[in-house]
Amino acid sequence: IPASACCPLIMTAVTTTRSTPLILAGMALERYISICFPLHYSHICTVTRTMWIIGVIFLLSFTPPLTDLFITVAKEPPRFFHASIFCDHSLLFRDRSIYYKNCVFDIVYFSFVFLTLLYTYCKIMLTARAASTDLVSAKKARNTVLLHGVQLLLCMLAFVVPSMQAPLIQLFPMYSLEIRYVNFLLVYIIPRFLSPMIYGFRDEKFRKYWLRYFVSKAHK
Repeated sequence: IPASACCPLIMTAVTTTRSTPLILAGMALERYISICFPLHYSHICTVTRTMWIIGVIFLLSFTPPLTDLFITVAKEPPRFFHASIFCDHSLLFRDRSIYYKNCVFDIVYFSFVFLTLLYTYCKIMLTARAASTDLVSAKKARNTVLLHGVQLLLCMLAFVVPSMQAPLIQLFPMYSLEIRYVNFLLVYIIPRFLSPMIYGFRDEKFRKYWLRYFVSKAHK
């Protein structure tokens, strides 16, 4: 497709992918506040502040692809945006400086999210040990933060797998489409599929009906 048509698709995909770890960090902070500061929870976690956080997450997630576009517009000739290309991030934003910029951003980005999850998990653990009541809520919050850590590892596939794509395509050029397809499944589909399934299975009502459905299917 034309590069100009590919651009909004890639930018949307990158923005939604990069927003996921930040959302996990925000959810972990929410659990941390609810357990460690229960009396102030309703005053801290307000709708207005939530909307502000959503806006900040969107801004931080949209900044990298936006700068990629600016660099590409500055360095590529105008005819490039009318040429037909395979719609892939590395083929659309092909300047080498974009690669190094994104590497630095990813290091800072994931370090911040990882430290946030680690800090909230440790604080929740300490609070759970010190508390004599409401241990169930603290345990659930701890497990939730652990789940966020697992999801963060899944999100990291979006940054690890693509770096393996180019060498694999060079080794097996006849399977380039298949490699890109598997990469798409690993990066975009599987993490987004597992997250709602895991959260749904943790819900008691959903789990009850889910198990009932599979049991009924097994007996048919």
